[in-house]
Amino acid sequence: MADVTLRDVARVSGCSVATVSRVLAGTRPVGAETARRVREAAEALGYRPNHAARALRSRSTGTVGLVLPQITNPFYPTLVRELTHALHAEGRAVLLADCDDDPVAEAEYIADLLGRQVDALLVIPAHEERSRDAVTAAAARVPLVLMDRGCGPAVADSVAVDNTAGMALVLDHLAATGRRRVCFLGAAGTASTAAERRGAYAAGAAALDPGAPDRVALGDFSVEWGRAAVDEVWPARPDALVCANDLIAVGALQRLQQLGVDVPGEVAVTGFDDIPMAALSAPGITTVRQPVAELAAEAARLLARRLAGGEEGPRQAIRLAPELIVRESSAPSGTVPAPGGGRRAVPTQTGPSGPA
Repeated sequence: MADVTLRDVARVSGCSVATVSRVLAGTRPVGAETARRVREAAEALGYRPNHAARALRSRSTGTVGLVLPQITNPFYPTLVRELTHALHAEGRAVLLADCDDDPVAEAEYIADLLGRQVDALLVIPAHEERSRDAVTAAAARVPLVLMDRGCGPAVADSVAVDNTAGMALVLDHLAATGRRRVCFLGAAGTASTAAERRGAYAAGAAALDPGAPDRVALGDFSVEWGRAAVDEVWPARPDALVCANDLIAVGALQRLQQLGVDVPGEVAVTGFDDIPMAALSAPGITTVRQPVAELAAEAARLLARRLAGGEEGPRQAIRLAPELIVRESSAPSGTVPAPGGGRRAVPTQTGPSGPA
């Protein structure tokens, strides 16, 4: 059977080719009854848009490149899912690249996606400094939004959780439950998330104990490091382990259980991100939940604004409010809120781009 064309849909729906094109492309408003007839005709005929032909006419491919540092981190598949849905609702497809935390590979993937004529880019930079040149060059060519992590002020629009507010929620919770000898298990890398969470801990922990800001062990964002970190810090007998992400918290919890340590009786454990593993652990891990759906929606909105002609406006840096999810790893017996409970930080903040 020959491919169904716009003319075929126009003939069956009783509308002009121009009207059919507007309805199916969603470029201009059309009356509800007209739109219904066009869509029913397209469905009945099995019409499928020719994206390649449309790209030639409009110089737009309808694709967005997404570059991740490491898809094996359980936080990112959830984010990819929400991004895919948000962009699909705007008629855009996603081309995904995983650079495996390597800024050199990241630059190569960015160049490859630009060569494929993507309309825009979403990037979670692998390195705050070494990612900057490739990201800055790409942002000069296509609309680009940085997500979750930054790589310097005013490089591009950005959207991320407020890591400082999230860490404050954790420390306030630990203080309220009587913890004082807190210790931070974090990542030594230069990703902005690692630096922000580490810095927020150092700034807030002194209120619990003057020595707390110095009780820091740094490795990477992994379960393996969480296990190793416990052996490094346990001689100091902390009463709370503040972990920079949930993978570290899962590893720390595993090692504490191997050592026969009572959690949360002897030591509390907290994480960050609220990946599925945090709720499935036994005990469940208290953590900071990132608003993933909101993160994806804001990124899609920023891209849509630039694609619609807002290239000349100031860079925007959006920080979203996190939520503290209290579970058994830190809460005294009988005090864990019902599912869905938690505490939110300050409302969403937007403004001109500053340090990420």
